[in-house]
Amino acid sequence: MLNQALLDKLNDQMNYEFYSSQVYLAMAAYCSAESYDGFANFFVVQAEEEKFHAMKIYHFINQMGKRAVVTGMPNPQVEYESLLDAFEHSYSHEQTVTQRIYALSDAAWEDREHATINFLKWFIDEQVEEEDTFDSIIQKLRRIDMDSNALYMMDAELAARSFTPPAGEAE
Repeated sequence: MLNQALLDKLNDQMNYEFYSSQVYLAMAAYCSAESYDGFANFFVVQAEEEKFHAMKIYHFINQMGKRAVVTGMPNPQVEYESLLDAFEHSYSHEQTVTQRIYALSDAAWEDREHATINFLKWFIDEQVEEEDTFDSIIQKLRRIDMDSNALYMMDAELAARSFTPPAGEAE
């Protein structure tokens, strides 16, 4: 059973996931303004994923017979020096999300709240994938530097990214 402290932490993480969606939409807007439409698509899709994560927590809280509380969010950063700068910020953001999920999982373990422990395993696995994705893109951007042909190819590759919720899971 969720105690109030754990419920507060789940609500806080849900709101941080909504904030993450806004962070990535701001990055998409930056990329669009710089005419990197494929990179913009990457961040739009990332924003959709983050909203999905927030709603996953929202539904879990409701399933546990508690109330999800949506709160305001700070304004995200909107300017970046380059694509690499935007991706380095996004990677750092994902590392923060990972630490937050770990802390939430630790709190669930301390409370021996097994349903929440089981629920959070999905998020832990997801964060491994998220950090790997951003790190990989950063490494590619560093490698290609400002090679316009390579940037064009990478932009086209990221334009094909889409988001499909995992089978059996709906927003």
